[in-house]
Amino acid sequence: MRGELTQETAVEAPASAVWEAYRGLELARLVTELMPDTIGHAQVLEGDGTPGAGYVKEVFTVADDEKRVKETETVEGGLLALGFDSLRVRLEIAETGAESSAIKSTLLYEVDDAKPELLAYLSTDLLERMAKGIANHVVQNYNNNKKKKKSPSLSPSE
Repeated sequence: MRGELTQETAVEAPASAVWEAYRGLELARLVTELMPDTIGHAQVLEGDGTPGAGYVKEVFTVADDEKRVKETETVEGGLLALGFDSLRVRLEIAETGAESSAIKSTLLYEVDDAKPELLAYLSTDLLERMAKGIANHVVQNYNNNKKKKKSPSLSPSE
């Protein structure tokens, strides 16, 4: 059985500003910094990690700056350890206006038809909390940068 769960978060900042936070490894750093009690510790590993409770190992499969899409696939731990056959997360940043955008977070899954009880473990709650935390961070930085650009600088003669 295959399926997907999607949720969207509105952001009062341009898609380009949101994408800067989501692209590359910046997202892992921000998640750890902004939401350590909600998400846990995101760490970029090279080589073997040490699995533990809540351990998830993901691989980036798509990172498209032009389309502002990033996709990861769980290769170890997490819901795979419970019996899911595959699990991917797609993050898309869409422009909704000149200074607004949306974070679309999609959980794509595949599970054996004989294990429908596993569907109860699926939720976009964590993705939604992550999107809201990152969105708040981006909006705050974006607004601070706009204020700095608007504030008049004093010239030496004043």
